[in-house]
Amino acid sequence: MQAYTGFAAVYDTFMDNIPYEEWCEYLTGLLKEQGVTEGLLLDLGCGTGSLTELLADSGYDMIGVDNSEEMLELALEKKEQSGKDILYLCQDMREFELYGTVAAVVSICDCMNYILEPEDLTEVFRLVNNYLDPGGVFIFDMNTEYKYREIMGDNTIAEDRDDSSFIWDNQYDEEEQINIYDLSIFVREDGDLFRKYHETHYQRAYSLEEVKSAIHEAGMEFVAAYDAFTKNPPREDSERIYVIAREYGKERK
Repeated sequence: MQAYTGFAAVYDTFMDNIPYEEWCEYLTGLLKEQGVTEGLLLDLGCGTGSLTELLADSGYDMIGVDNSEEMLELALEKKEQSGKDILYLCQDMREFELYGTVAAVVSICDCMNYILEPEDLTEVFRLVNNYLDPGGVFIFDMNTEYKYREIMGDNTIAEDRDDSSFIWDNQYDEEEQINIYDLSIFVREDGDLFRKYHETHYQRAYSLEEVKSAIHEAGMEFVAAYDAFTKNPPREDSERIYVIAREYGKERK
C-alpha cells in the first residue's frame, strides 16, 4: 500500500480542481442526518489534510490517519499555518490504533479502493467498528467498477504545469477487478532542472453487494448508499458512491 511518496510533493497542485468545500458540505450534511453534529472524528486516509482542516472548521475535533509520511508532512504544515488542534497519526488503515473511540469515521477520495483484498476490507471495517462510539457512523466513498472500466480503462492522462507535470498510464483488469496506474512525475527542483519520480498505484473495484457483505461480516450495520453528492441510490453508471454504516455491538448509555 506504499504510495504517495514523490507524488505527495505535487498532490495538492494537481488536486486543485477538487471542490473540497463542496465535498465537506455534503459530508457534514450526511453526518448531521445521522446525528453526528459535534464530537471527535477520524479522517481515515487523510492525505495532506485538506478535508481534515475543513471538518475542523465545521466544528469537529479531528484525528487524521494516513500511511504516507510525505503526505502527513504537508498536513502538519497546514496545521501549523491554521493553528488547529488536529492529531495526525502515521498508520496503515488495515491495522490502525486509536487511544479511544470516536463519534464518526470518514474516509473520502477512494481510500477504500486501495484495500486490494476483500478480507482486508473486512478487517478495516472491523477496526472502524471497534473504535466507534456506540451508534457511531462510518461514511466513506468508493470509485465504482463502471468508472474503472468505462471512464479510466486503458487510457493515458497527462498534465503539464510550470513547475511540475505527470503522465498517468492506466490499466484496468476486469477479471481481477484491479485498476493499475503508473505515475511518472516531474518536479522542478533547481532552476530548469526537473527530478523524475515514479509510482505505481493499485486500486480494487468492489460491487455494492461486496461492500455490504464486508460491512455485515465486520459486525456493522449497513445504513445507506448514494450516488455521490446526491441522496439518490447508486446507478449503473455511477462513477463514485458514498456508503454509510453504523457501529453495532456496544451498549449505548
